Amino acid sequence: MAGKVGSRYYDVFLRYEIWLESVGNEKVLTGEGFALLMEIERSGSLSMAAGNLKMSYRKAWGLLRNIEQHLNFSLVKRQRGGARGGRSVLSPEGEALLVAYKALHHEADIAMSSIAKVFFSRVNDIPERKQYDKV
Repeated sequence: MAGKVGSRYYDVFLRYEIWLESVGNEKVLTGEGFALLMEIERSGSLSMAAGNLKMSYRKAWGLLRNIEQHLNFSLVKRQRGGARGGRSVLSPEGEALLVAYKALHHEADIAMSSIAKVFFSRVNDIPERKQYDKV
């Protein structure tokens, strides 16, 4: 939040995103990719993870394949279906990547909380005008 209850920007929030990017500025792993990995970990199925995220299986599979190609390691171990259906679980590398991401996100949240306080302190110091100036 931007300030104390009753301050001008109490209901305005600072949000941020974290992603991995290649040298050519191609997004490699975004919040959507991390959400997919977390859902695979939770559900044990790429198909179920995609459905739970309201994503097509084809998109989820392509997203996963793109990440694996860029990072040069497998993120999931797949078992083909049969009478009981298939299964996808995170590989040891996928698990390690997810642990590292969760730690990074936690540390970034702590840092951003401090940064947001300073930012909104500066914003709240901007003189208030009676009405919005129209251009």
